[in-house]
Amino acid sequence: MKIIDKDTIYISREKSSDNLILIDKPVNWSSFDVVKKIRYLTRIKRVGHGGTLDPFATGLLILGTGRETKVLSKFNNGTKEYIAGIELGISTDTYDITGKITRESKVEDMGNLDIQSVLESFLGESEQVPPMYSAKKVGGKRLYKMARQGKEIERKAQIVNIHEIRELKQSGAEVEIYVKCSKGTYIRALANDIGKKCGCGAVLKSLRRIAVNNYIIDKALTIPDFDKYWNSLN
Repeated sequence: MKIIDKDTIYISREKSSDNLILIDKPVNWSSFDVVKKIRYLTRIKRVGHGGTLDPFATGLLILGTGRETKVLSKFNNGTKEYIAGIELGISTDTYDITGKITRESKVEDMGNLDIQSVLESFLGESEQVPPMYSAKKVGGKRLYKMARQGKEIERKAQIVNIHEIRELKQSGAEVEIYVKCSKGTYIRALANDIGKKCGCGAVLKSLRRIAVNNYIIDKALTIPDFDKYWNSLN
């Protein structure tokens, strides 16, 4: 296995078709946009990723090329860590700030709201209903495609596990939190559920994935940095 990250680019100077690449996904790029870009830059046909990130999210996206695409499932199924920005007092159809507002509520005195206690109530295993605006398939169809047609169908709750969750900072009705969770956890749905417990609604305003298993965002390359590195190889 050849790992391409900030540590290894100064060591390995030979091109390989079998790579594990750590990329810092930019905002407004889909995970597949990154796959297509890496495929174009490397001219390697077999490229995949180990866990989708929403377009408005940023952070660690692990890609595999060639034979390394076979190991991507261990990242898709692995533990993820995020920094999430949540805005209280708003609800949307997508559970994030990009959606259509469905409810607005006045946020009462934040000083009397024990955010950390609310967050800790989500620790451990619980059932989470996937958002309609998600890539999950039900009956062979992507939920978000049905949602865009104005349809809403019943979704089966799935078991997720929040290993760690805590408040990082707060400013007015906005709260930044750290979350370490199992595969299949929708942070947008978590934000929506937090809003329900607070009694005022909430949306996910920002999301950054900072770790997948033992791989961390500090080692990831931007796409321009990867492009520069790849073109410098023999």
